[in-house]
Amino acid sequence: MKWLNGILTIGAFAVLYACERRRPLRSQIESPEIQTARNLAIASAAGIVMNFLEKPIAGRLTRLVEQRRFGIIKIFRLPKRLETILAIVLLDYTLYLWHVLTHKSKFLWRFHQIHHADLDLTVSTAIRFHFGEITLSVLFRAGQILLIGVSPAAFKIWQTALFLSVFFHHSNVKLPEAFEKKLQKFITTPRLHGIHHSDVESERDSNWSSGLSVWDRLHGTFRDDVRLSEITIGLKEFENLEDVGIGKMLTAPFNRQRVLPPIGAAAHSTN
Repeated sequence: MKWLNGILTIGAFAVLYACERRRPLRSQIESPEIQTARNLAIASAAGIVMNFLEKPIAGRLTRLVEQRRFGIIKIFRLPKRLETILAIVLLDYTLYLWHVLTHKSKFLWRFHQIHHADLDLTVSTAIRFHFGEITLSVLFRAGQILLIGVSPAAFKIWQTALFLSVFFHHSNVKLPEAFEKKLQKFITTPRLHGIHHSDVESERDSNWSSGLSVWDRLHGTFRDDVRLSEITIGLKEFENLEDVGIGKMLTAPFNRQRVLPPIGAAAHSTN
């Protein structure tokens, strides 16, 4: 199963990367090779945290949940297949809540801003997360598993589906507009997520779903009314190429002068 997950994730990344070259949704500011290399370098530190912290903790907790029948889902003793589906859906929803929190909390935004500081939005942006954010997310992930009652199988399926979804909606791939309109009724698409990566705060404050787009619709955070030509990807605080170097990106969360206020903070400060 591990080798299959690896093939799916690496294969999806490679296919989307190739499609970006053939049918780009947006013109890139930076060389694709340089941008991808930087994002892979930033992601490597986060990958170490995932392998040595999140993976063992999640593995132990999901096995504990299965053995002791912890969590909301386990109370109802549902058929295994239905239990797995519910666990995946609830993991997706609670991840939506975590994503909102990374924008609303000034402390979490210090780390999450590194993901948004990319001047281009491509499949490599999908793995561009600061190691500090991944470290902090481990605590939330543990809470998800214990509260929901996530089995090892459900967690692995969700994690693989999450990687594929995140690769897809971060990609710079141009889809037929009519097809994407239909697709966005169910999942987050590249055009939708492009709005979320806008340097305009009111636009960034939308389309937080990582998988199913229903969560944005339910919470009134769904937006598809911004034209592609009107969107500038990135953050105003990091708008130049010299601002997004690897060293600056890794140290920015610890530099108080380089932190943008979280979503909504500017509005509160004017009241």
